[in-house]
This record gives sequence, structure tokens and C-alpha cells, in this order.
Amino acid sequence: MGKLFLAIVFVFATLNSAVAQTKSIADLANYRGTDREEMLKAGAKKESKMVWYTSLTAHRDIANVFEAKYPGIKVETYRAGPNDLTRRLLSEAQARRNLADLVETTPSTLMMMRDSKLLQPYSSPHLVNFPEDAKEEVDGGRVLWTTDRESIVGLGYNRNMIRANEVPKSFADLAKPENKGKIGVSGDTTGVRFIGAMIKAKGEEYVTQLRSLDIKMHMISGGAIHELMAAGEMPMSISIFRNHVLAAKPKGAPTEWLPLDLNPTNAGGVALPAAANSPHAALLFIDFLLSPEGQKIFEEKFRFATSTRNYGFKRWYPEKGYTLGQYEKAEQRWQKLLRDLTRK
Repeated sequence: MGKLFLAIVFVFATLNSAVAQTKSIADLANYRGTDREEMLKAGAKKESKMVWYTSLTAHRDIANVFEAKYPGIKVETYRAGPNDLTRRLLSEAQARRNLADLVETTPSTLMMMRDSKLLQPYSSPHLVNFPEDAKEEVDGGRVLWTTDRESIVGLGYNRNMIRANEVPKSFADLAKPENKGKIGVSGDTTGVRFIGAMIKAKGEEYVTQLRSLDIKMHMISGGAIHELMAAGEMPMSISIFRNHVLAAKPKGAPTEWLPLDLNPTNAGGVALPAAANSPHAALLFIDFLLSPEGQKIFEEKFRFATSTRNYGFKRWYPEKGYTLGQYEKAEQRWQKLLRDLTRK
């Protein structure tokens, strides 16, 4: 009797193991059992490696932490800018040659994948910590992506050129005549999105009123604008990333950052491709990025903001609620307003 019982137990254990190994990607992505981590870890070790597509500059540093935490799972990374990443993912999908197991990048690429049905909805035990705006929800608590990092755009200034009591604290302060000739702006998406925030908060008429301030546009990135400001080339700018200032201050940069009425947020979201070849490893990596440990790494080591924290000012995700086509039209309108605003 005892031997028969053990044999039955063995058969059921074998069947359960086989079922676990043959779970579909959809089943895995929605699995919420208390043994989720152990199940994913066991499956990931059998997969042995995963391929991570991202626009994140610090991708290798984060992959190294994950590999140390989960020995035996190799993370191969491919890093490119959002536009190049979008083209590569589309090209691979059209050729039915899907290489990415995980995608972590900005919303435009994720929106393309969403609209092209290239994403698999997933669950994670850490989703409860994230606000609704930070999740692209589908149903039943599942999401297509979650914002795992934020670069928040606001007002930056050089404290050697602007006294603290002269710094604008709001859009109303910014529009004052005494700021004429003191403001720079990036002509890339950083500045364009800030125009969108102004319109959302104050309307287009407010933006047109700023023409009298002689705002100077520079066709460089927000990061390059910060470097110019730190070097004393401009007193202040409305296209400065919070994390750039936080990272530069310990190195002696004379720059400060302030939020205004509404602050556009460049979000990085983590998503699971529907055709992932190593879904166990990908889901384990998603849980790692969204965990308190992963969020702490983003915030403390790389100075990103995390959507799980309230910093006391209003953040705005410009793409939220749009299809990719709708957002591109809105961005084109903001870009035209920026050009008109800075035209001499």
C-alpha cells in the first residue's frame, strides 16, 4: 500500500512538473501562485538565457545585478534609441524572427507594440505598489506595461546666475517680464513635451504669451541643455531632467531643479513580447525591476524617479490615453507651437 501511494505521488508530481513546463506564455504571465518566484526561477534556469531590448543607458549595470541575484540565468542586452528600437522590433515581427524576450523602453515603442498586437498582458505581485497612471492596464489586474523608471522634466537654473528668490516657482512666475532673455529650451522632444504640459495646465493662449520672453531654442537634447546651463551658457531652462541635476550635483555642478505646475514625465516601461522565447526569465526580470529592490536601484544608483513615490508635485505622462497615431498628431501640434514661440 505504501509503495502504491508513493508511486501515485510520483506520477502526480511528474504530471504537475510536465504541466508547469508546458504552460503557455499567457498562463505563465498570469500566474499568481505563492510559488511564482520559485516556478519562474526553475523555468528560467532551464532557459538559461534571455534577450533584453531596451533604450536604457544603464542596462548592463542592472543586468549584472539580476545575474548575481539569479545565478545560471544569462541576460543578453541590446540597447538602442527608441526610434531604432521600434524599427528593429517591427522588422523582426514582419520577418517572424522574434528575438526579444523582454522590452524596456519609452511609451512610443510600447504603443507601437500594443497597437500591433505584439505584447502579452502580464501580472506581477508588485503591481499593487504602482499607481493607475503608471500601468497600461488590460483586464483582471493584468497590464501590457508598467512604468519602472521616470525622468521628470521641469525648470532648471544655474545658481551662480539666478538668485534663489528670483527663480520662477510656477507657470505664472515664468511668464513675468523680468525673465526675458534668460530662458533656454531644447528643440527635441524634451522641450516639445513641456509645451504640451503648459497647454494642458494653462491653455494655448498662455504659450503664445511667452513669445515676449525671447526664449532661445537649441536643437540639442535635454541632457546637452543641462551641460550648457551648468557651464554658464544660459541662466535657466524649461527642459531640464530632474535626474540629470541630481546626478551632477555631487560632481560640483551649480545647477538646481524645480517642479512647476505640471511636469511632463519621460517614462520607461517594462513589457513582455507575445513571442518571447524565454518567458520564465523575462517574467522573473519584470518582477525584479518592479520590486522594491529594483525600484531602489533605479532611484538611488541612477537618480531616476519611481512612480511608486509621491514627490509632492504633479507629474504628467503625455502619451497616456492616446493611440500612437493620436499622440504623434498632438506632438506635432506642440512642436509647431514651440517653433512659433521661439521664432525671431
